[in-house]
Amino acid sequence: MGFSGHLVFARNDHPLMEPPMFGSSDPVLRDDVHEWWTRPGGWQTLQLSQGIWEDEYLFALVEWTGAPACVADVSDSSIALVTGLDTSGRRWQAWLNLGNAAALLVEEPEDVDDMSLWLATAEFEAAIGAKRAELDAEVPTDAAGALLWALGDGVQKAAQKSRIEELLRARETFVEEMFDALLDELGFPEATQSSPAP
Repeated sequence: MGFSGHLVFARNDHPLMEPPMFGSSDPVLRDDVHEWWTRPGGWQTLQLSQGIWEDEYLFALVEWTGAPACVADVSDSSIALVTGLDTSGRRWQAWLNLGNAAALLVEEPEDVDDMSLWLATAEFEAAIGAKRAELDAEVPTDAAGALLWALGDGVQKAAQKSRIEELLRARETFVEEMFDALLDELGFPEATQSSPAP
């Protein structure tokens, strides 16, 4: 079974466990938070167990650090919805592992009594294909939003939109690795050591 929880990426001169939203004084919380290898310039990634992160924390984190931040909502290491926010309040989102995301997001027909029977039908496969195409059509916009977010922080390395789109359309076993690769492709300084295995 893979990891379910959140990956939080932000910049700060102090450890990311210090913001009040993480309740850093709680010793139990520290057992549910793991730090990834840091990146130059104060960029840090925290891996939080399920149930710790709340949606409003992203705004609070950007406000507290004074820098853009993003969070990946990960499900079983196979799907992630990445949400980024910059200091002007501009947001972007992108799915990682589109095929898995399509299967999760496809709507069950109202006339289906037994979901397990519907999963084995050609109609279900067609519905996944349609949802996958819908998500794929959003990739250029998602990639552009991610690039604007990274450029807003003055990332020096020139990121290529085509490479971001390619990554957003890729499929990997561990979505955590895709998240790390996305940060690399967006031009953030590479981690001083490779991130821990998921």
